[in-house]
Amino acid sequence: MATTLPVKISFSLPDGWQSAPPDEVGAPGVAFVALHPASIMDGFTANITIAGRMRNDGATMREIAGESVERLGQAGTVQVTKQEEVGTPELPGLTDSPGVVQNLRLSTTLHGEPLELVQSQVYLGLEDVDRRSQRAVVELVLTAKPEQLPEVLDDFKEFVRSVRADEGS
Repeated sequence: MATTLPVKISFSLPDGWQSAPPDEVGAPGVAFVALHPASIMDGFTANITIAGRMRNDGATMREIAGESVERLGQAGTVQVTKQEEVGTPELPGLTDSPGVVQNLRLSTTLHGEPLELVQSQVYLGLEDVDRRSQRAVVELVLTAKPEQLPEVLDDFKEFVRSVRADEGS
């Protein structure tokens, strides 16, 4: 079942991307899905998802990104190809603390057939100014086949740069 984000955000989708109901495209647990119809390859469409939740623990963004690797590892093989902290100059609208960008290579199956995918994940945190122990973590993810990546990666970067916390969040 689709979820809602713990904070309100705004963003712009690059040209060629279309929003889709998460439950209808097999993406339960996320709040938003965008598909890139022009990239369909062997039945797989490159996509962007947005998910998020409140955290009241002391986990770092790097640890939270690691949780994603563990979760994905339950469905196949996962290799982290890049992981780095990014600061506020790259993401000025959403966070005052460093986020994490992580790239993954996934080997899984779809309908019994082997499937190789890549993901670019961005984890952003937004602290509650009244309760410092509370923070929202927003996860922005691009998933594509390796052959689709050159066509959609710049769009994902543009999308990430457009993400902003709505006033009053």
